[in-house]
Amino acid sequence: MTFAPRHCVLVIESDESLANQLAFDLKEAGYEPLTAHDGTSGLQNCRDRQPALIVIDRMLAGESGLSLCKNLRNAGTRSPVLVLMARDTVDDRVACLEAGADDYFLKPYRAEDFLNLIRLYLKPDKGNTDQLRFGDLVLDLSTRRVINNERVIDLTMKEFDLLKYLMEHPREVLTREQILENVWGYDFMGESNVIEVYIRYLRLKIEDEGQKRLIQTVRGVGYVLRES
Repeated sequence: MTFAPRHCVLVIESDESLANQLAFDLKEAGYEPLTAHDGTSGLQNCRDRQPALIVIDRMLAGESGLSLCKNLRNAGTRSPVLVLMARDTVDDRVACLEAGADDYFLKPYRAEDFLNLIRLYLKPDKGNTDQLRFGDLVLDLSTRRVINNERVIDLTMKEFDLLKYLMEHPREVLTREQILENVWGYDFMGESNVIEVYIRYLRLKIEDEGQKRLIQTVRGVGYVLRES
C-alpha cells in the first residue's frame, strides 16, 4: 500500500531516541516528518510549517504536553493533535480532550498501531463539495467549515467528525457504541465519558444562547440531533 506524500507531521517529543523512531516510521509510511524537542521550538515549527497533524508527548521535559496543546489551540491551530500517554484512565483521556487534543496513543510505542491512527486522521481529500444542513446549521464537507445563523464556527477535526455523523442521521437516536465505532473508528477500552466531553464542547460552540438544544441526550441510550 502506498500513502500520499507531503503530509507534514510535526512530532514534539523530548526523548530524542523516540522522536527519531517516530520520524523514521512516518517517513517510511510516506509522510514528511518534522521533529521538535520542546514546546518553544514546537510552537515555532507549527507557525512556520503549519503541519497537517501534530504529535505531542504528554510528559515533555520540564513542561506539560497538555499545556502546549492548549497553547496551540489558543494560537488558532486547527490541525489534529494526538497525545502520547503512558497511562490510560478516564481522567487521563478527559484531560487530553479538554486540552484540545483530538486523540491519544498509548506507550509503549508500537509503529503499526501508531501509523494506523495517523492514517485515520490524514485520509486523502476526495474533493467532496457537498454540504449537510440541519435547520440553520450548515456543514461544508470540502472546506470543513461549520456555519450556524451565518456565524462561522471553528471545530477540531474530531468535533467536526462527530457533528458530521450526527447530521448524517438527523432525528435518529444514535447509541454510544454507534458513535464510538463510526466517529473514532475503534472501540475505547472500558468505560469512558469521551463522548460526553465532545458533546458538551459541540453544544457550547454550535448552540447560541437562548437557542433550543439541537444535540439532545436520550438517557441510557445515546444522543439525537433534532429540533425539539
